[in-house]
Amino acid sequence: MTTTATTELAPTETRQPRASHFLLAVLALAMGGFAIGTTEFVTMGLLPEIADGVGASIPSTGHVISAYALGVVVGAPVLAFFGAKWPRRGLLVALMLAYAVFNAASALATDYHLLFAARFLDGLPHGAYFGVASLVAASLAPPERKGRAVALVMLGLSVANVVGVPAATWMGQHLGWRSAFWGVAALSLLTVALVLAFVPACPGDPEATGRRELKAFSTRQVWLTLLAGAVGFGGMFAVYTYISPTLTGVGGLSEGSIPVALFVFGLGMVAGTWVAGELADWSIFRSLLIGSVGMGAVLLLFWFVVPHGWWSLPVVFLITVLGSVLVVNLQLRLMDVAGEAQTLGAAMNHASLNVANALGAWLGGLVIAGGYGYRAPALVGVALSVGGLVVILASAALHSRASRS
Repeated sequence: MTTTATTELAPTETRQPRASHFLLAVLALAMGGFAIGTTEFVTMGLLPEIADGVGASIPSTGHVISAYALGVVVGAPVLAFFGAKWPRRGLLVALMLAYAVFNAASALATDYHLLFAARFLDGLPHGAYFGVASLVAASLAPPERKGRAVALVMLGLSVANVVGVPAATWMGQHLGWRSAFWGVAALSLLTVALVLAFVPACPGDPEATGRRELKAFSTRQVWLTLLAGAVGFGGMFAVYTYISPTLTGVGGLSEGSIPVALFVFGLGMVAGTWVAGELADWSIFRSLLIGSVGMGAVLLLFWFVVPHGWWSLPVVFLITVLGSVLVVNLQLRLMDVAGEAQTLGAAMNHASLNVANALGAWLGGLVIAGGYGYRAPALVGVALSVGGLVVILASAALHSRASRS
């Protein structure tokens, strides 16, 4: 699962040298987002094949998705804390080399426990990469194009869900599930080559300190925003983690339809990102309310329509549209309340959303293992959406009280 991150530049970064080929530099950074987005979500489309390959049940294998998400949760703050002063291009190269190694380890895993460990390690670079790549893209752009540059970097993640995930799922179904992870390892190495070729050397932030970054955690609104993402966004993952066996086992669709479903998922993400931007200009809080209420409603609708096969795909589209509304506006809210700790704030948004990934996948697996069937995770998702809505309302009440005082 997916997510966006924007960061403010330190004063020294506004004077960075321009890349000789600006568009190529930004596309090189976007390639990393494409690789990350592909490996983050392809496991969900290949869950039955992976379960057979490592000799585990589908609900148990769903926990490797949680392992990746937990890796993001651990890696985002740790790498943001220690890497703020590192040279930016060198840090990006190191993160993508690690990504290549750990995807190769996933492909080579011979049993469930090795795969679980490999997926955890693979999640570590995720949040830090997006935060650093956004910093670099903004530093290379003229002032009037910084927002556009960051958006281009994040476009890699959206394109991954439209192209990379369906393609890797198809490849995994026809060439074996391990081929999908080998493909992502190759994309990671391609990203390293492109970054070295087109991204100029960029120093880190010399004024960054761990103490300054940690100040973000002293604000109640930061914690409420993170909690809203961790709980409310989990509803989408409760359904999406088990989308393949749900559509085939409950909806009666063929395995060949799963790449189509993942393509619809990606289209919803792209459309939702645009909708989220429009809504954010109107009101971040109201957008979060719309996203939370709407997510609960469409997850309940999914529970009703999934036995009708193809009719569930428009609902899948709506789920990801509303998910993107939540992601973008949670990011904007978090950046508003994080103060000077912009790097850590951006990275922690990814951590929060991957807690949602882990929570949704885990709870969805529990109800399936408990014998309630593959429709049950949708009802779990409804409950998580309601929980996220309660947290957002609490944050709004706290904000209102602070504004009056």
